[in-house]
Amino acid sequence: MEVFRGHRSIGRRLRAPAVAIGNFDGVHRGHLALLERARERAAALGGESAALTFEPHPALVLAPQLAPRLITTSERKLELLAAAGVEVCVVEPFDRELAKLSPEQFARSVLSDAIGARSVVVGFDFTFGHRRAGTTALLGNLGESLGFEVDVVEAFTVDGLVASSTRVRSFVTEGNMAGARLLLGRDFEVCGRVVRGAGRGRGLGIPTANIAPDTPLLPASGIYAVWLELLPEGPDGPARGAVGPRLPGAASLGTNPTFHIGGELTLEVHVLDFDGDLYDRRVRVAFVERLRDERRFPGADELLDQIRRDVADTRRILAAGPPAAPSSDGDA
Repeated sequence: MEVFRGHRSIGRRLRAPAVAIGNFDGVHRGHLALLERARERAAALGGESAALTFEPHPALVLAPQLAPRLITTSERKLELLAAAGVEVCVVEPFDRELAKLSPEQFARSVLSDAIGARSVVVGFDFTFGHRRAGTTALLGNLGESLGFEVDVVEAFTVDGLVASSTRVRSFVTEGNMAGARLLLGRDFEVCGRVVRGAGRGRGLGIPTANIAPDTPLLPASGIYAVWLELLPEGPDGPARGAVGPRLPGAASLGTNPTFHIGGELTLEVHVLDFDGDLYDRRVRVAFVERLRDERRFPGADELLDQIRRDVADTRRILAAGPPAAPSSDGDA
């Protein structure tokens, strides 16, 4: 996927692009419906499928106190967009200057002049321009004068639930990994780097990888069955390349109340049947199922007994294989 950092950086004339517009936080199944429609329109036009997204999330600029915790990092969002078949992505820097553009200015300067859109795909609730004054109806009118068609995609539902970033966040913060998986089409993931911990797990004979998350959104505190993957890295940071094998693990997300009262939130993963060194590696943790609440135990022996039960439960859950694919009966 070819990535341009802003509409002013597009260095070539795009070929009859069909452009899906959105924040695409999470790249959930509703987003995938927009992207699929853009691919279909691009194929019909003999052009390229494109996505126009914004960085940072507009709410972080306009109302930071109300901004949502993002489901994916910017890096992961681009990976997911590429996996969805997007050929070109324009990551538009969102600032107050952009926010001041009228709907007409945005449609002309960004969509028409810079991108050269032939088709624009948006969700049913899409708004744009200064004070969100632009509606899908206005976009359609502007498209008629500027030379692009507008395709409005209705809400995408899965088992009666509308696939939205807000609903995904709600499921994640509840610890409902099945609900999040249903709307995302994959396990909810947290990326981060393995850092030094207190070493208590190793002292108990249950070594853990202590992970400093990059992802703003975290599940409810508790114990989870997870998969852990090693991410490729180059000398200058994250790199493209093959992701390491999926390693089964039992994760603790919480404050370690057996040893601390009011401690800091930590994410620790005990990777099953693994004795390698993960320190300073970037990893991705896929949350499969919440096993139980975090709780305080009388001492280390009682905690260790429970950890052994958690590991047994994790083996059982993960041995069942990848979760069944969500129902494909969606409305778009």
